[in-house]
Amino acid sequence: MKKHTIRNCSLDLAALAAASLLLPIAVSAEESADAIADALSAAWPGMAENATVVDWEGNVLREGSNGYTCFPTPPMLSGTAPMCMDSEWMEWADAWSNKKDFEADRLGISYMLAGDEGASNIDPYAEGPTDDNEWVKEGAHLMIIVPPELLEAFPTDPDNGGPYVMWKGTPYAHLMVPIGSRD
Repeated sequence: MKKHTIRNCSLDLAALAAASLLLPIAVSAEESADAIADALSAAWPGMAENATVVDWEGNVLREGSNGYTCFPTPPMLSGTAPMCMDSEWMEWADAWSNKKDFEADRLGISYMLAGDEGASNIDPYAEGPTDDNEWVKEGAHLMIIVPPELLEAFPTDPDNGGPYVMWKGTPYAHLMVPIGSRD
C-alpha cells in the first residue's frame, strides 16, 4: 500500500512531508476518526470533502481525490496545527524535510485554517522561540509558494497587517497570508 512518510517536525513550521512506502501501523478507529477531524479542520469544507488524510506515522487514514493531502496536528504539540497541502507543497515539504534545494516553478497552496503553534519567521529549522528568530504564532492562514522572483514585492514583517514572506533568502521561502486576526 502506498504511504506518505512525514518527518516528525514541530508544525511550528510551515510544512512537512515526503512520499515513500511503509508498512501499515495499526491505529484505532477512534484515533483515526479524531486525526481525520483534526486534519480536515485545516481546510475549507468543499476542499476537505475530498482530501486525502495521512497521519504522522505515514498511514493513509482516508483516500481522497482532489489532490490535497491533510495532516493532523503533530503529536508533540499541545495546541493545534493541522495542514492541507497540494502536490507542489508536498514536493516543497520533501525538500525541506531532507534539507534539499527547492525552487517553485508554479503556484502551490497549503491551508492552515485552524492556525498553528508558531514558527520562526527567519529560520526554517528553529524548534522554538529565541530572542533573535522572530517567532510568529499565526491564526488561520494560507501558505503560498511561487517562483522566487514573485516574492520580492512582499514584506517580511509578520505584523504588517497582511501577507508576508517567511524564510526569505532560503529555498523554502513562501508567502504567509493571514485570514482574520492573529490571536
